[in-house]
Amino acid sequence: MAGQKEEVIWLRPEQAPVGRPAERSRAEITAAALELADQEGLDAVSMRRLAATLGTGAASLYRYVATRDDLLDLMIDSTAREYHLPAPSGDWQADLLAIAHEARRIMRRHPWLPSLVVTRPGLGPHGVDLLEHLLDVLADHPAEPAHKLEAFAVLNALTALFVQNELAATHSGAQRRSSYLGHVAAAGTHPRIAATLAATQPETTAHDRFATVLARALSGVLG
Repeated sequence: MAGQKEEVIWLRPEQAPVGRPAERSRAEITAAALELADQEGLDAVSMRRLAATLGTGAASLYRYVATRDDLLDLMIDSTAREYHLPAPSGDWQADLLAIAHEARRIMRRHPWLPSLVVTRPGLGPHGVDLLEHLLDVLADHPAEPAHKLEAFAVLNALTALFVQNELAATHSGAQRRSSYLGHVAAAGTHPRIAATLAATQPETTAHDRFATVLARALSGVLG
């Protein structure tokens, strides 16, 4: 039994072969967890709280998900269903940036998601579909297969970090930190910081910065 629990949830049957018929489905439980996390944050998602939302007992949920980690994996993978994945256009960079912009929108829709993308990089069925699409986009690219997998990891990680910074910038402390950096630049004790800030184009949008940084990173990984 211990070995079974170590398997990812998608390798375990959704319904036990014996016992009472299932009253819930993984999809129903996952959808309720997503709604709870979107409304109240990831800390609100506990087995007890989720059971109350579904009108059942916490113990009964363990018939469907063995641990909270299982639930988090289901939640992450469920968000990958939201990607729109058109056929490759032949322009690999444009297609990868399109995937990244989709990822950014999905992560902003689910503010709890970026931290999990960084800390729990495993893939479920929908994540595997996304990886297959990226590899299809890069099918004719001369990069080594390992570098293509690295590009997938870099795209996800950089997008998650960018969204985390965007979300943090909306907090009250962000303005104080920005003001302090301006104070440091004006003091004249850190001339390189001052010169860099002076040369930064304020009209550059977050959308432009995101695309530029990601394109550079992906080009570096793929060669």
